[in-house]
Amino acid sequence: MNEQKNLLAAMGLTLLVLLAFDFFYAKPQRESAQIDAAQPTTSVSPEDHAAAPQSMGDAALAAPSSARTGLDRDQALQAGRRIYLETPRLKGSIALTGGFIDDLTLKDYTTEVGKDGEPIVLLNPSKSTNAYYASFGWTARPELGLDVPGPTTQWETDDAMLSPDHPVTLRWTNAQGLVFERQIAVDKNFMFTIIQSVRNPTDSPAIMAPYGLISRRGEPNISKYFVIHEGPLGVLDGSLREIEYKDLKEDGPSLYDSVGGWLGLTDKYWMTAIIPEQTVPFKGRFVQGTGGTVRYQADYLEEEVVIPAMGTKSVTVRLFAGAKEVDVIERYEDAYEIQLFDRAIDWGWFIFLTKPIFYLLDFLYGLFGNFGISILVLTVIVKALFFPLASKSYVSMSKMKAVQPKMKALQTRYKDDKPRLQQEMMELYKKEKINPLSGCLPMVAQIPVFFALYKVLFITIEMRHQPGFFWVQDLSVADPMLLSNLFGLIPWDPPSFLAVGIWPLLMGVAMFFQMRLNPSAGDPMQQKVMMAMPFVFVFIMASFPAGLVIYWTWNTVLSAAQQWMIMRRHGVAPTST
Repeated sequence: MNEQKNLLAAMGLTLLVLLAFDFFYAKPQRESAQIDAAQPTTSVSPEDHAAAPQSMGDAALAAPSSARTGLDRDQALQAGRRIYLETPRLKGSIALTGGFIDDLTLKDYTTEVGKDGEPIVLLNPSKSTNAYYASFGWTARPELGLDVPGPTTQWETDDAMLSPDHPVTLRWTNAQGLVFERQIAVDKNFMFTIIQSVRNPTDSPAIMAPYGLISRRGEPNISKYFVIHEGPLGVLDGSLREIEYKDLKEDGPSLYDSVGGWLGLTDKYWMTAIIPEQTVPFKGRFVQGTGGTVRYQADYLEEEVVIPAMGTKSVTVRLFAGAKEVDVIERYEDAYEIQLFDRAIDWGWFIFLTKPIFYLLDFLYGLFGNFGISILVLTVIVKALFFPLASKSYVSMSKMKAVQPKMKALQTRYKDDKPRLQQEMMELYKKEKINPLSGCLPMVAQIPVFFALYKVLFITIEMRHQPGFFWVQDLSVADPMLLSNLFGLIPWDPPSFLAVGIWPLLMGVAMFFQMRLNPSAGDPMQQKVMMAMPFVFVFIMASFPAGLVIYWTWNTVLSAAQQWMIMRRHGVAPTST
């Protein structure tokens, strides 16, 4: 029967998509479940510090020295003088030795849901084992003989605290009498503004070039999902650049010439990025350091500038260090005219669908105050958009169910003549005005919506640790209430293939009853496949984000209700025959 083959094809396609999701995304998620809870790690100490190119002709950073064992975080914080910083959303400090921005904690985010979570530590001191920091400075050609600030430079300041209302200024004077100043300001979210100045009180001009870098030591703990990029990231030469850590190991540095743009290192929810002035040409690079402990670096180098005798030269650069909140990222993009800064969030190829779904969910959240309810309302809106298509499908399926006795009669009459059977069935479809292809269209059409919602739940920090209904305290992870351990009553952590929560079970039940509304397959094997499909989906969807399973369950319930009403209107019994 063609209509059953088409329906099976649609189910098979959906199943294939879900299996692909499970293999490429959900499986790595299960294997790396601890990653999201872990604090960001890695980087490099001042002694290992890879400075910016020593001359404009250098194509690579200075090779790092052999890495030595770093200090633990608390020891590193106590190893030298610091300026403390405090904002409504950040706390940390800046090292006066080297002037590193290397201690930053996000006050609004924790490693776990509830009281057990610790604040997310984004940046670690440059002297620590897991160093992760930003540095800015100047470089000069060796033949000019100019002293420039370095990783061991002892900066002086009259300030004790950096806050949104109180920028700080660091000062250092070199052997030639050049006065270097670094003013650091921070806003109420995650953006630092660094103004580097050089005052030349001598009677000879000085030539040097400003640079900035972000460096992290060790192998970063990334989730290895195909659906999201974690690692070196930037917009250089007008294009989005996503570099894998392993590619830097295998292929060497990635070099770019750019006018404007930005570059940095990103995790799933957090990012550090250097943002030069958007009209300034610079050389950008991603590189892996060799020798000792592995480390990764994103850096930029501007063109040389001349500081005239008795003159001053200043350059401005910005540093983003914080959570990739959609609203905050887009406001920065508009305020500073940063090229494609919204791509810091990995919207993917379906950005034209993913972003609108996020905006709609976020709008609904503003109305209802709960993303679980927002997903239910979103599902209703999606169903309304697809209502005409679904109605035609269910009308066609109702007609097919109504003519099943005639179909069975044809199958009996022409059981030994398959070509004639197909011909008679097509004539029957034509006479009854049935389109056998329409049954699979709603399911196929909603696959892009399914994928886009999965992406939104997975990548946006707004969904992280957001509660749904009752036991679901985080819509971005799998349903934790598992049948296999009697919903937590048995102290046992079941293997992944047995980790089936309540919502996947509810989804399976909803799919089973919707299947009962469909015309029964004439082929016994097809009948078995159709009846097994809901159970297969239960185990596949068990590892998906609970928010996505809630969407699929509610969507199935609404679809079944719509199909039931249409069947009643056409005088077809809403039970399988």
